[in-house]
Amino acid sequence: MRFAPIALAAALLIGAGTAQAQDYPTRPVTMVVPFAAGGPTDTVARLVAQSMSKTLGQQVIVENVGGAGGTIGAARVAKADPDGYTILLHHIGQATAATLYRKLPYDAKADFAPVGLVTDVPMTIVAKKDFPAKDLKELVAYVKANPDKVTLANAGVGAASHLCGMLFMQALGTALTTVPYKGTGPAMNDLVGGQVDLMCDQTTNTTGQIKGGAIKAYAVTTATRVPSLPDLPTTKEAGLPAVQVAVWHGIYAPKGTPDAVTKKLSDALKVALKDDTVKQRFNELGTEPVSDARATPKALGDFVVAEIDRWKPIITAAGVYAD
Repeated sequence: MRFAPIALAAALLIGAGTAQAQDYPTRPVTMVVPFAAGGPTDTVARLVAQSMSKTLGQQVIVENVGGAGGTIGAARVAKADPDGYTILLHHIGQATAATLYRKLPYDAKADFAPVGLVTDVPMTIVAKKDFPAKDLKELVAYVKANPDKVTLANAGVGAASHLCGMLFMQALGTALTTVPYKGTGPAMNDLVGGQVDLMCDQTTNTTGQIKGGAIKAYAVTTATRVPSLPDLPTTKEAGLPAVQVAVWHGIYAPKGTPDAVTKKLSDALKVALKDDTVKQRFNELGTEPVSDARATPKALGDFVVAEIDRWKPIITAAGVYAD
């Protein structure tokens, strides 16, 4: 009988947690984006957050916490109260940071409760508009013949453009002069202005510039063509099949968040990904929502582990670290 009070207390705590999860959310939810406002990941987050707000009955507020390749914002969420009121929307960097940073203030596998995948954004290989190569085959030949003359921009170590650039150079077996910037915006501005030669970046950031003729496009880095850029061949079609990468985005809560809360968030995400406005805007940006089967905690959790394993040897071979 002496254990009865302990058992009763435990039952009360479990009951209270369940009740809180059932009532969730009772106040606004903060969605941390670990990059500056206006970038491709921020664009995805704001579209999804607006729709999720309707389903949850509380506003989902996007807060930009940039710096250190996304690790500052991710660390903030990892250390937040596991109550579902602070969540993270991060891209592929959630997996690659595990290798890029040798002293990471969190464990990408263990310190988060996955909510679900959001979208896979294709990358494009682009150049300043007056770059001499007419197609990808000519681009590869030119780069190999003039490696010291070609500059490759990226949005900083660990950025999607940096990762895609590493794959590009690895596929060519040629090292180029890389020019890191503090964000996608400045890098694209200099590409448009002709200060740098090449870049590999997300369709969410390049589609408008390609359609407007501000930059030259050579290929998209996915297995199929992008509906918003139907005339742009895939890297496989254009002769560079080793460069295959999409920038996936996922939503996470801190480790210890009740399953009932992550399920509510996942369910709201699924509704958002069927929202006509979200689908239309995603299409305009050269991407599309993931299926219901991928917008789940298990699917994202499994995918993060697989992506960490995939990128580790690529980053290690390049020998480029962010710390």
